[in-house]
Amino acid sequence: MIEICGLSKAFGEKVVLENANLTIQRGETMVVIGRSGSGKSVLLKHVIGLIKPDAGTVTVEGVDVSRASGSQLDQVRLKFGMLFQGAALFDSMTVFENVAFPLQEHTGMSGAEIEQRVHECLELVGLSGVEDLEPAELSGGMRKRAGLARALAVKPEIILYDEPTTGLDPIMADVINDLIVALRDRLKVTSVVVTHDMRSAYKVADHIAMLYNGGIVEVGTPPQIKASQNPLVQQFIQGQAVGPIQEGLPDRRILARWSSRHGGSL
Repeated sequence: MIEICGLSKAFGEKVVLENANLTIQRGETMVVIGRSGSGKSVLLKHVIGLIKPDAGTVTVEGVDVSRASGSQLDQVRLKFGMLFQGAALFDSMTVFENVAFPLQEHTGMSGAEIEQRVHECLELVGLSGVEDLEPAELSGGMRKRAGLARALAVKPEIILYDEPTTGLDPIMADVINDLIVALRDRLKVTSVVVTHDMRSAYKVADHIAMLYNGGIVEVGTPPQIKASQNPLVQQFIQGQAVGPIQEGLPDRRILARWSSRHGGSL
């Protein structure tokens, strides 16, 4: 369904992706894990054609989106739905208007057909009855689900999730996880989930890929990732401060000196 080959991208002197390779099969849920700032969201933006790579290709059902433009790229993008990290709802629109927006922009559906589809999508994510509310009146979890309803509106073949559980309490995060699994099972969509929430990753993934230092360092099923012998993978999934991943972390000797001088107080 999606094939990423030799993908490289730098912003100025900052190399974000370097020779990244990943294959995502039709109907599976691929979870991409990695530290904050490791390039996970940049990878998603390449998949949907929002960013052009410096090198390499991204192919979606045989179309190289890294080189496509105009109407061809528009047609590929219609295969996608995306749940943004902050839901990205339009503040000036009601929930109904937010979910209806892509239908009005990209389909020839009548008003009655749009209304029916909006109600179907909101029901699918457990939000029936909130059509007239504005985003400011919704909880964080409700905003995420409204964003997911909008992503589903055009009946996508692929759904991209950018940190779907960030900012949610554990119970609501699990509700979102259950929705991701249910949509895969019910609608047979292909999903790419970017997260650093390992509980979520283990629950929703068919396969997990770890992004580190610009490339994919390991791919496997959740049990395979848990049993990985790669020290990079083990440090990340166990959330350990000590290990081969050190960049961006404070020197523990500095912390120790500070603690001894100030009695443990900052």
